[in-house]
Amino acid sequence: MIEEKHAIQIFRSAVSAVQPGHLLRQHLSVSKDSLTIGGVAFPKTTINHIYVVGAGKAAAAMAVEAEMILGGYISEGLVTTKYGHALPTSTIRIIEGAHPVPDENCVDAVTQTIKLLKKATKNDIVICLLSGGASALWCDLPPGATLQEVQATFDRLIKSGAAIHEINTVRKHLSNFKGGQLVRACNGASVFSFIISDVPGDDLETIASGPTVPDASTFEDAETILQKYNLLSVLPQSISRHIKDGIKGTIKDTPKPGDPLFDNTVNRIIGNNKMAVLEAANMAKKLGYHVHIVDHLITRDAETEAKILVDMARQYKAPKPVCIIQGGETTVKVTGTGKGGRNQHFTLAALSELNKLRQQNISDEITILSGGTDGTDGPTDATGAVVDNDTLNLVLHRGLLIEEYLKKHDAYHFFKQTNGLIITGPTQTNVMDIMIAIVK
Repeated sequence: MIEEKHAIQIFRSAVSAVQPGHLLRQHLSVSKDSLTIGGVAFPKTTINHIYVVGAGKAAAAMAVEAEMILGGYISEGLVTTKYGHALPTSTIRIIEGAHPVPDENCVDAVTQTIKLLKKATKNDIVICLLSGGASALWCDLPPGATLQEVQATFDRLIKSGAAIHEINTVRKHLSNFKGGQLVRACNGASVFSFIISDVPGDDLETIASGPTVPDASTFEDAETILQKYNLLSVLPQSISRHIKDGIKGTIKDTPKPGDPLFDNTVNRIIGNNKMAVLEAANMAKKLGYHVHIVDHLITRDAETEAKILVDMARQYKAPKPVCIIQGGETTVKVTGTGKGGRNQHFTLAALSELNKLRQQNISDEITILSGGTDGTDGPTDATGAVVDNDTLNLVLHRGLLIEEYLKKHDAYHFFKQTNGLIITGPTQTNVMDIMIAIVK
């Protein structure tokens, strides 16, 4: 159906609007006598060294653009990105690591980044390039904990259904680098952090676990979150002991708002989900659709949000065809042993709702797409999935049981059989997810 092709086209336009090169050029520039960084002009004669560090799925693309703009003014740099996301650079080194559960490279990346930052002095500039995925790609280990114990902790936390701000609150309190602690290593240098947001509300404390941002959360908050999801009793002893020691005050907490440590630090969000949604709306209009943008971020569990979107599409009274666009990031509490991601699960749940409508002889022609702007949905090669009435016809013909695949959390293998997977490869950006409903 043409609506399926249009949905994919609209999604791709959203991703293109938040490419790092385009975004970073608005915040870095070089003129005859000065460098402008984050809106601050530095006379060239006053600059000693510029160091570039960073992490995230967009880190390599951001590093490439930083080199193109600043060229030889960069003294040294190191960024960490996900496997398969590295790009050729000249001055800035790139380390690839695992995501969402960190590996040895992620630990080594923090060690090497701290070593680089310690070269900085108060006359230097540190540029930090952050995007979604940095919380895992930069991983240091609490004293006495092994990588395997940290991996097990993160894996349980991710699968628990916890929201991203909760996950990153725990991460910050298992780290000497996150939660504003990167700035401690910079020796008073001016720090400019350019951030592509992948969290609801663009919360600076949450994005990448806020390595350059004062952190209001505490060890007590981390413990409360672990208790909320029944994880405290099943964590490795080294992890639970670290949290307890932090509560006792024997481990220094993250630096808090008002700390003079951040007097020379500037944080700038240069890209977010809203930018992607607005560009998606522009493309939908060009394709001839009336457009409705959902004005709040989608953050609840995938099945609930999928039902809401289908209901909204079915009940929409405005002139048609209409394209409903929303952004955000749903949660999924994984209990099955299948393969998939939150966007595939969302789309499969939406298909289940469409199937229920068909069984009630309600025949609205609705197309649903959900995709991650980073090109990756869960531990799969797909970024999401798309469904329509043709999908339902194929499901009926092949005897596929939608509810069984939902229960097993096996949306990937379901959509593999319906050709419903969207595969883009790495997009070099990350601003959460885009959900689209088209009503013919």
